[in-house]
Amino acid sequence: MTSASSPRPVSALRARMIEDMTVRGFTEETHSNYIREVRAFAAFIRRPPDTATAEDLRRFQLHQTQSGMQPPSINSSVSALRFFFTVTLDRPDLARRLTVVRQPRRLPAVLSVEEITLLLQAAPGPKYKAAFATAYGAGLRVSEVVALKVGDIDSERMLVRVEQGKGRKDRDAMLSPQLLELLRDWWGEGRRRGVLLPRGWLFPGRNPIEPLSTRQLNRAVHAAAEAAGIRKRVSPHTLRHSFATHLLEQDTDIRVIQVLLEAETYCPPTPNRRADLLSVSSPVRRDRAHCQAICLPLC
Repeated sequence: MTSASSPRPVSALRARMIEDMTVRGFTEETHSNYIREVRAFAAFIRRPPDTATAEDLRRFQLHQTQSGMQPPSINSSVSALRFFFTVTLDRPDLARRLTVVRQPRRLPAVLSVEEITLLLQAAPGPKYKAAFATAYGAGLRVSEVVALKVGDIDSERMLVRVEQGKGRKDRDAMLSPQLLELLRDWWGEGRRRGVLLPRGWLFPGRNPIEPLSTRQLNRAVHAAAEAAGIRKRVSPHTLRHSFATHLLEQDTDIRVIQVLLEAETYCPPTPNRRADLLSVSSPVRRDRAHCQAICLPLC
């Protein structure tokens, strides 16, 4: 007798798509997102997605636009369906029918040094204060902050090791003396409360064996910004933008900032961008790391 809670069998088509994504080294999150988008398309046309026509794709994208779906969500769907039709089904003729929607380009919100100070002061506890300071002081993405472990803080070389960041790349971020002081304050408090394990997460969640989630950190930033009276639209990524902007205001070379952020979008177009980057020495090498570090506002 089959149990009612037994998992549903995976279709051969879905299994093939998962295998194609696995071969290319896609993350589990990408697996889930792509499968969800293809399932939504199949639900719209009410038949298996491998029987789709060009007219089905046109109607689906029209439905997405008319239903008020935002460009990032539409483009995410386009990426999933293009992979499905091009790789899994070997139907590039259908993939070419999908249209990427242009997104309006807006300048990101940037906090002043005074607002950074208010945000740190309004953080709900030493753990979140240290996490906010790490996102700002080292210019890390929210996913990189929550993935840090205790052993990733190298106080001798004044570096923060980021393992498998965006694009599955390891890199070193700079560690300022002020950030190190805040992290040590959190280390002492976390050890006293028994939530920081010797080789565990630097910012654990409610269960110490699990890391703080990006959603929890986002909520904490929103709550702190509201408590501090900051009317700007603030998120953890705002701290990363503020990091880059404040370095630029301190006359730091924009190419050095690009290396620190590991993001090409912060570098102006050049005739040969890769050659231009190769001439920039790393600003986070051993004892030079603290010299380039951004100063955290004292609280």
